[in-house]
Amino acid sequence: MTTAAHRPATLEDVARVAGVSRSTASRVIAGTGFASPAARKQVTAAVDQLGYVPNPAARALVRGGGVRLVVAVLGTSAAVLDDPYVHQVVGAAARVCTPAGVGVALYWLPFGDPRSLDQLDGDRSVCGVILVNTTEELLAAVPRSLRGRVVSIGVGSATVPSFDVDNAAGSEEVLRHLYASGRRRIAMVTGPRWLPCAQRPVQTYRRLMAEAGLPERILPGDFRAARGRTAAGEALRRWPDIDAIYAISDDTALGVIAGLRDAGARVPGDVAVAGFDDIPLAGMTAPALTTASHPVGRIAVAAATALLDGRPAAPVTLFPSALVARASA
Repeated sequence: MTTAAHRPATLEDVARVAGVSRSTASRVIAGTGFASPAARKQVTAAVDQLGYVPNPAARALVRGGGVRLVVAVLGTSAAVLDDPYVHQVVGAAARVCTPAGVGVALYWLPFGDPRSLDQLDGDRSVCGVILVNTTEELLAAVPRSLRGRVVSIGVGSATVPSFDVDNAAGSEEVLRHLYASGRRRIAMVTGPRWLPCAQRPVQTYRRLMAEAGLPERILPGDFRAARGRTAAGEALRRWPDIDAIYAISDDTALGVIAGLRDAGARVPGDVAVAGFDDIPLAGMTAPALTTASHPVGRIAVAAATALLDGRPAAPVTLFPSALVARASA
């Protein structure tokens, strides 16, 4: 079969009929690189439907495609690679990539080094990159030749699609729950100031406190339990009348509970505590932690699938977050 104009079918025709990108169609036809089983099936069907005959020269151009998907994590030190959140992203990506014969590698991007992506750009074994903890500066440093092979979990840009949790909406549900339970002197422990996605819950907190006519009580955080423990003591010293603390992550919130206990404060009798992420430990503590859901696995699967299939992605894809009410609040 040929196209309507009776010309030989092109690779672009195959990609259009299959509903995939040109690069994905090319990899499937050439038998190199990576593509999901679904994409392979769609491309094969389109080739049969159109009677496409690949040009031998064109096939040669796509030889040597990459065989690794890289999860590249921005952080102030290599310790970020030990973060359980990062491990979830890698595991979810591996579940998508393994059936397609693609490996998953973990890579540290040192914070403040705009050239940290250059090594990946020159590595022919790299077929795609998932950026984690993305900043505007990192997006601006993505080499032109990597564009189309990079997605972000976090902030995105016109050339780098973004997949993330709607932590503003999730934070709002938690804060409204605290307010509905009678708490009026609510403090917040934030995330790193350099991380854009960590600022959305702070903006939500400030808006809701202003709407309710309540004072802002903000303490800097870094997602770690140790910082939460210290922040709890700071909060009690600065605001002895405090009756709730919302932490931007469950690890931080668990540290807050420990710090409150160190000071002799009861949770939730004296101070309610809530977090964000709904990590497995959140439901097993005493008291169990009130939090909001964070579908890390689903987000990472969507990001990896977008790279694997080469499908055009929306500039921003937000996954919903919902309140998980438990005894701590």
